Amino acid sequence: MGLNATRAARTNNRSASAQPLQEAADVKRRRRRTHRLFNVELRATWVGGGYIMGTAEAVYSPSQGVVWAFGPVAYLLNFVLGGLFLAKPMRSKCYVTMLDPFQHRYGQMFTTAILIPALISDILWVATILAALGGTMSIILELPFIISILISAAVSIVYTFLGGLYAVAYTDIIQLIFIFVSLWLCIPFIITSPAVIGASQAAHFNQSHVHSWVGVVRLEDAGIWTDNFLILTIGGLAYQSLHQRILAAASSAKAQITCFAAAGLTFIIGIPSVVIGAVAASADWNQTEYGLPPPYERGEAGIVLPLVLSYIAPTWVSVLGIGSIAAAVMSSMDSVLLSSASMFTQNIYKTTLRKQASERELQWVLRVSVLLVGVAGTSLAFNKSSVLALWLLASDLLYCIVSPQLFCVVHLGFVNCYGATSAYIAALLLRVLSGEPALGIPPVLLYPGWREEKGVINQYFPYRTLITLISLVTLVLVSWLAQLAFTQQLVPQSWDILGVFDKKKETAQEEIPMQISNEDKNSIHSTAL
Repeated sequence: MGLNATRAARTNNRSASAQPLQEAADVKRRRRRTHRLFNVELRATWVGGGYIMGTAEAVYSPSQGVVWAFGPVAYLLNFVLGGLFLAKPMRSKCYVTMLDPFQHRYGQMFTTAILIPALISDILWVATILAALGGTMSIILELPFIISILISAAVSIVYTFLGGLYAVAYTDIIQLIFIFVSLWLCIPFIITSPAVIGASQAAHFNQSHVHSWVGVVRLEDAGIWTDNFLILTIGGLAYQSLHQRILAAASSAKAQITCFAAAGLTFIIGIPSVVIGAVAASADWNQTEYGLPPPYERGEAGIVLPLVLSYIAPTWVSVLGIGSIAAAVMSSMDSVLLSSASMFTQNIYKTTLRKQASERELQWVLRVSVLLVGVAGTSLAFNKSSVLALWLLASDLLYCIVSPQLFCVVHLGFVNCYGATSAYIAALLLRVLSGEPALGIPPVLLYPGWREEKGVINQYFPYRTLITLISLVTLVLVSWLAQLAFTQQLVPQSWDILGVFDKKKETAQEEIPMQISNEDKNSIHSTAL
């Protein structure tokens, strides 16, 4: 499918005059009849290795349980919120990437700054999905962890490098169907396995499962529970991979419908992971070839899903299961690679570095960007971290820094670069000072309820949500104060060092909200197959 996508991309490039960055929207509109079947791409991107394996890990872990498996519900709400608040305003203005509204409101310098957390998040997402596949391959196919990661990364990078968004469009259809059928087909065989026992017996056999797989949220853990849930629910709204699909819809209404339909199907696909995690928590591992101690005590909770497929399910079922995980990884990997490369090429290289760059030059910049992001994510995947931890960390910066900025720039007309810059600096500084155990960054700011566990300080206060709220309030308040000061002439106009209240600039931005030619507009609006 990837090679077929490459041939299709080359054929289109010879016959079409559209610019390569707009291919990221145009190709989807030309293929919209095929994708109406299930609005495939949007679900396939979100249903990645982190979603499938992270959900199973949360349900299985004795300290968490199903109440800590945020994925299905969080992603459902994520798509619903995206459809309600972002799909229509973003698509109606013919934006090409998520960074376009920042570029048109604040200028190039701030757009470059906002690209940094978005790029870091995409790299962490690549590491998450490769770590998921690496763990799976090492269990079922008995391949070394590093070799598994290198093989999967090479395949994804190559066909995305050559085929661009055509590679995503062609492969996502097959991948999502395979994920859906394979995971659901595995469930009956896993549940009826002789090794699966009751919850009370599981606590005795597994020696660590003293709590039910349902789990409980204690009062002292309510803060981190809220933080993690909102990270996936709201932080996901700032992913370019989401907007890559929204902006590719034929109209604003269809962009909203795509989000709402994706919400339901993504939730349904997450159910098998919950069941597999519950089966792992209720299994007598001593009746399997895996034996005791159970995966949690061996530090293998992050790969419990492939362990269940390998040791509890029949052999042919485990083969289908590994295929579904591989498909999930590939469906996310290509989209993330292309989204990061598109943002850099469209909003940095084309706009600032090489304004007169040719179509061929932009194509090669896009390809090199895909390669660099893939290599960076692959290098992080070699660290055998928890898939669930990497999955949450990938949306962390987006939630704290980018999400409040995106909401305000789309919906609040009075916000300006002074407020945006102040909010960005405040959020970034607070997030760095709060530390991050997954990356080995010790905290400088200690919030109420912090605990030291195994020599590592963990914050149980919802500090990420606090940082997000501080960023939002700072953005609105400083923007309002700056507007009041300059429009009421409380300070000299010469103090407007950013040129935000330049009358000529304001007039030009109101008349032309998007710097795009009529020919390019026609290309973007075109929905012919």
